[in-house]
Amino acid sequence: MKKAILATKVGMTQVFTEDGQLVPVTVLQAGPCVVTQVKTEENDGYCAVQVGFVDKREKLVNKPVKGHFDKAGVSYKRFVREFRFENAAEYNVKDEIKADIFAVGDKVDATATSKGKGYQGAIKRYGQHRGPMKHGSKFHRHQGSNGSATTPGRVFKGKGMPGHMGSVKKTIQNLEIVRVDAENNLLLVKGSVPGPKKALVTLKETVKA
Repeated sequence: MKKAILATKVGMTQVFTEDGQLVPVTVLQAGPCVVTQVKTEENDGYCAVQVGFVDKREKLVNKPVKGHFDKAGVSYKRFVREFRFENAAEYNVKDEIKADIFAVGDKVDATATSKGKGYQGAIKRYGQHRGPMKHGSKFHRHQGSNGSATTPGRVFKGKGMPGHMGSVKKTIQNLEIVRVDAENNLLLVKGSVPGPKKALVTLKETVKA
């Protein structure tokens, strides 16, 4: 992997391509990310670039983290992540990674925490069918039969049942970058990206098999 960046989700809109096609896109505020540490095979056992994103007030930073940022000579950051770049040795502390690291047509994988939906039934959670809604029916949005009276007579593991929905780490693969606004560090990615507005999104180039 040679390309990756941290971003926040701005929202969704739609744009027209040069041939007049309407494309739904997600707008991402990508970077600038500051390199806070470069890890090497000799010192750390692997090569990686540690980056920080979004400034944070000093009073919200504890002493160990404050010392880490002070040593690097960069401002305090809210989000810190590592990217295992193949060319990690080419980076130096304080280098900036901006949206222009990507180009139009690049394929990326977007990782974020999906929206939390709370406790939901099987209809919303898994798209199961409901029962008759007419008067007298005692089965509307209940899940239905969960087992049987004969062998094996139990509910199998993995059966879709009511429970907590959302608020999990999701990755959407092979998304296409439609536009790059290098001046404002904005990326327009075709389709949807997990998470609510202002959510932290990790963008990595799609690794071809």
